[in-house]
Amino acid sequence: MRYQVLSSMGTSVSRVCIGTATFGVAPLAEDVGKLVHQALDAGVNFIDTANSYGNQGRFDRPGVPPANQRASAEELVGAALKGRRDEVVLATKVSEPVGAGPNDGGLFGGGLSRVHIMRQVERSLRRLGTDHIDVYYAHHPDPLTRIEETLQTFEDLIRQGKIRHYALSTYGGWQLTEAVLRADQLGLRRPVCHQTRYNVADRWVETDVLPASRHLGISTTVFSPLAGGLLAGVGRQREFAGDTRWGGRGFSEQQLQLAERFTNLAESWGHRPAHVALAWLLAQPGIGSVIIGPESVEELESAMPAADLELDEAQVAQLTALVPSPPGFWG
Repeated sequence: MRYQVLSSMGTSVSRVCIGTATFGVAPLAEDVGKLVHQALDAGVNFIDTANSYGNQGRFDRPGVPPANQRASAEELVGAALKGRRDEVVLATKVSEPVGAGPNDGGLFGGGLSRVHIMRQVERSLRRLGTDHIDVYYAHHPDPLTRIEETLQTFEDLIRQGKIRHYALSTYGGWQLTEAVLRADQLGLRRPVCHQTRYNVADRWVETDVLPASRHLGISTTVFSPLAGGLLAGVGRQREFAGDTRWGGRGFSEQQLQLAERFTNLAESWGHRPAHVALAWLLAQPGIGSVIIGPESVEELESAMPAADLELDEAQVAQLTALVPSPPGFWG
């Protein structure tokens, strides 16, 4: 396993991180501990969760207990880490809806207000069974809350010892830049990283998000590195792949055709498609860690060799050429 420091964090994280969005569904609750321990034993020291993962209806699947009978992903992670908490850089998030009230978060605002963050951090700490969170993400931008209020709230939580660092997730390039500049102007800490969706098949962030991150010196952590299984060779085989894992749509025929070209190229080099997809991301400048969401111990074990795979420049270029650069891309 290789490790890297995120921006000014001063702590090394594994370049492969375990995502937990479907914990309690896939893997089932009784299998979470085994998967987490297997990851730690393999050298993974970075776990990513959120206060909205696991026990919401969008994750429901046939044959699995309904949302109101499932523990949250945070609870399952906390239980799995008993006795091993100090081995892990633990990240969780705030801002997605956790109720139906006007101050319960959501994409339309309120999720990054001081009152919401202060309430939710206490609940996350209890569910995780810990006295501190290593990296606390603003899960999505909040259009109703001034960025100064959010940044000052994170600063206060750091001073209280409840979080060690804060980070941002799914921010646009201008929003990330605004947050960093305002933090500098107010004499507050900068975010240690920014999390975004990115993979060979989905490269829109190359237009402004990644250039902004690199210019500001902010590390990037990546979710959906395998495009929901599209780049792992399971696009046509698995019922729940892509955004269907949380209530969205499946893959288009165009995406599946891209996956076939990608798979053929990876296999011609003697590598598994999933390993090549992760290695391509880790070859990009500024990428600190890629977040994988294994649904079983077998999927975890299958993914681990990717941490040590390095592609040469020609291979990276061939993979990049599979998808045209996004409009406005400046390199």
